[in-house]
Amino acid sequence: MFGLTGPDVVECSRAGCRSEARHNVNWRNPKIHGLERVKVWSACDEHVSFLRDFLEARDFPVVVTEAGVVVESVGTEA
Repeated sequence: MFGLTGPDVVECSRAGCRSEARHNVNWRNPKIHGLERVKVWSACDEHVSFLRDFLEARDFPVVVTEAGVVVESVGTEA
């Protein structure tokens, strides 16, 4: 889907993508943030693997969930 609008529609975080996000890519940078800090990128079906792999390549802990699922923490302290 392209050009989605409306208050209940969340678009994919991948640059240039306007598709509806169906996943949360929950992550944190352990060099900067503690366990309580969770950052979230929204992802469509096509880009969820790309976004997860991008973060994992940088050794960031990542947890992928369905859109709308809240994650309290990501990874463990070193």
